[in-house]
Amino acid sequence: MGNNNEWHVASLVVHCRPEQLAAAQQTITALTGAEVPVTEARGKLVVLLEGPTQRSVVSLIDQIALLDGILSTTLIYHEFAELEAGEEQV
Repeated sequence: MGNNNEWHVASLVVHCRPEQLAAAQQTITALTGAEVPVTEARGKLVVLLEGPTQRSVVSLIDQIALLDGILSTTLIYHEFAELEAGEEQV
């Protein structure tokens, strides 16, 4: 299990079929801990992921990779922070 005092943040570039961009963005945004701040009409999305464990972030990446129309996912950034006692995850 993960350390309850960690918080993981990751970003991905996701390539999908352009005709499925809107559906992919909607589905990814509906995932807990996922956000799509940037999309590009030719099928690129920037996806931000947050979670309490590395496993939770990897699970989100796996879920995104299996969506209809997704061609590739590329992890660009991953960081985890140790939370201080009493500090909350944002």
